[in-house]
Amino acid sequence: MVGQKTITVQRLAFWSIPISIGVLGLKMLAWWFTGSVALLSDGLESIVNVVAAIVAFAVIGYAAKPADASHPFGHHKAEYFSAVVEGVLIVVAALLIVSEALPAIWAPKLPDAPALGLAINLLAGVINAIWAYVLIRAGRAYRSPALSADGHHILSDVVTSIGVLVGLVLAILTSYAVLDPLLAVIVACNILYQGWKVIARSINGLMDKAVPAEEEEAIKQAIAANAVGSLGVHDLKTREAGAVIFVDFHMVVPAAMPVGEAHDICDRLEDAIRVVHAGAKIAIHVEPEGEKAHGIRVKVIEGLRS
Repeated sequence: MVGQKTITVQRLAFWSIPISIGVLGLKMLAWWFTGSVALLSDGLESIVNVVAAIVAFAVIGYAAKPADASHPFGHHKAEYFSAVVEGVLIVVAALLIVSEALPAIWAPKLPDAPALGLAINLLAGVINAIWAYVLIRAGRAYRSPALSADGHHILSDVVTSIGVLVGLVLAILTSYAVLDPLLAVIVACNILYQGWKVIARSINGLMDKAVPAEEEEAIKQAIAANAVGSLGVHDLKTREAGAVIFVDFHMVVPAAMPVGEAHDICDRLEDAIRVVHAGAKIAIHVEPEGEKAHGIRVKVIEGLRS
């Protein structure tokens, strides 16, 4: 099952490359017909999309490599580097848009062939919106930071396209040409915000941030329902690494309990946790009753006593 998920993620990452190239072609065609600085700015961001798609595909392939002697915990975190790169590229795209828009504010002009340019750009925006939805949904389902970052990046591109279209329509209807570059600057600010969010999510992953509270609660419930025979659990720790989560905790058992019985409890707990999080990597430290607890003591999960 995990292998199939990896293949699906890689396929989605691959298809982002031709789709982003196609969207870039449409946007640059719209700019060529109109001469609009806003459409040019929109096209510049799509160049970043192409680069980001290539980076994401390469990194996802590397992250899927099995663990080896040099990386015994796997290569999952490689996806976060892709997400960081995408966040930086989003910021670069926003700065490029501003650099193109500011001069146009002082010398604005209405675009040529506006209807054709708007129609082409609208088509590109629709394609991007559909693909962003696919990637964000898949990124959540398969816990892929690279796919999620790519999807949010493309979503920011959709926002850009909407802002550009609104600005051009208003400029044409009012003959107020300066609206074209002004909207481009406003959209660039939104792109900067989106880029910051992508970078922040990636940094959290690289810093071994715990899984979200609701997911950790689901893990606790799985432990509480399947730890019959043990005396308690403490020092529960979780972290995310790309598509995989790591769960680590200590389990207290009666001092006289045979090793085989303790092992059976561990197997039951691991199976229960993997129902909640397929493919989770789990480490359980078994302690006899009365032994001084190792690690940082945390609140014992309720409902563990037999």
